[in-house]
Amino acid sequence: MKSRLHAQIVIVGGGPVGMLMAAELGEHGVRTVLLEAQASVSERPKARVLHARALQGLSRRGYLTELVPSGASAAAEAEAPFRFGGIPGLSITAPASEPGPVLKRPQADLECLFEQRARTAGVRVMREHRVTGVAQDQGGVRVSAEGPLGRVECTARYLVGADGGRSVVRELAGIPSQTYRATTSGLSGLVTLEDPDALAPGWHHTGRGWIVVHDILGAGTHIKTLNCSGPHPGRHLPPTARELRSELARIAGKDIAFRQPRWLSRFSDFARLVRSYRWGRIFLAGDAAHMHFPVGAQGLSTGVQDALNLGWKLAFAVRGLAGEGLLDTYDAERRPAAQRVIDTTRVQLTLMRSEPEADALRAVFAGLVAADRESRYLSDLISGQDTVLPGRTRRPSAWEGRFLQNVTLRTGAGRTDVIGLLRTGRPLLLLFGEEGGRHAGRAGEWADVLRRVHAEPIREVPCDALLVRPDGYVAWASASGGDRLDRVGRSTAADGARLEDALALYFGSRSPRSTKQPAMTGAGALS
Repeated sequence: MKSRLHAQIVIVGGGPVGMLMAAELGEHGVRTVLLEAQASVSERPKARVLHARALQGLSRRGYLTELVPSGASAAAEAEAPFRFGGIPGLSITAPASEPGPVLKRPQADLECLFEQRARTAGVRVMREHRVTGVAQDQGGVRVSAEGPLGRVECTARYLVGADGGRSVVRELAGIPSQTYRATTSGLSGLVTLEDPDALAPGWHHTGRGWIVVHDILGAGTHIKTLNCSGPHPGRHLPPTARELRSELARIAGKDIAFRQPRWLSRFSDFARLVRSYRWGRIFLAGDAAHMHFPVGAQGLSTGVQDALNLGWKLAFAVRGLAGEGLLDTYDAERRPAAQRVIDTTRVQLTLMRSEPEADALRAVFAGLVAADRESRYLSDLISGQDTVLPGRTRRPSAWEGRFLQNVTLRTGAGRTDVIGLLRTGRPLLLLFGEEGGRHAGRAGEWADVLRRVHAEPIREVPCDALLVRPDGYVAWASASGGDRLDRVGRSTAADGARLEDALALYFGSRSPRSTKQPAMTGAGALS
């Protein structure tokens, strides 16, 4: 039996990245189908850390509202202790007005949250469907899959592959990658220790390798081992409990008894980065686009930011509210971020090796980690808060590409903040004071896309006006803001770009006689 479906977007992969992408598209009114091979969300221990920039993006879309403070006026910053390449002392910080520097939450919880929101928005989630074919032409894409009731063929304008490190979409589409060979061998297992005191939670280092331990309430003890002497010769073979016991004993120098593991897996420092995140009408996100050594817990956050970056762009393009050029910015903005993560994890692995030279290197980095409390270079690198997107306008101000923190705003309707204003998923034009009001008329032709807000001037934003993208990054700033930043050492053009040019660049040229565009409301439902 063969069935045919038509959607505007097809997503392959129902992990946190795919489900988040689906939720974003559904809430923009895009008809979306998601194909997932698994029957249900896996409870296997996977990623469990979201870093600050990913949390900040999610809060602006209303996913983690319980983590957002009721006000944005507190001056102190929250902190979370972290390790850089096993070296303790790093402190991840985030502004007090934001959700927090780090969220530790099982990946399965996030998948369930995103899936519920996607289904509520009208996305058709089809589990137990394995993709067998992918094709594209100038008109769209065609995806074939095998499901419980037979073959399904789905056609759409675009396809998003969010199906993990062994991405079927990537392989079937023939998207090339740069790879970094494996040089280490790691084991991961969820066990019950016979003696809970035999292996304390935390990081354990000997001259023979590393053991990382943390307890999962109600589930057991999650153990990871790392051998830096070389890759496992049979790394494609399933690991065994005997192998984990042997590796623990070798590294720790003593036997550590545990009951039969619930889950076992292998990992290494193999890394991959696709040559382009866009391949015609096919886009890749999450582990399908980038893989790296799992130190620093950056993988989940990087994938979440992929989805938050691409989701609104696809929605606007499909609904005729933006041109094709906007979709090209996804690769330009997200692939460099993934390259930084790969490079950072390779540096951390160098610090974790057992060669004599690594001891001296660790000693130097211990000082750098201690000094990072002032510079925040390493902490912002890990948390993604160092990300500045490339400017798109011809004369960008110093604000363009920066992330707008959650500042408090006073408007005619009362007090609000950036997080609250962006939850609609629409770009935001902030107009500050009387000077900012003069920009309002220039944006009139894009009234169907923008949310315009008049606010009192604030010290944190020395601009008359800001155009903020749905993902929280600044797309344009008035020239006066750039001039003021110049005086404190930030380079910018003297006159800056015009608001009309920036709006046309993002959302297409308009004229008073142009036909009305579809409204930015409604839920996606397959017809």
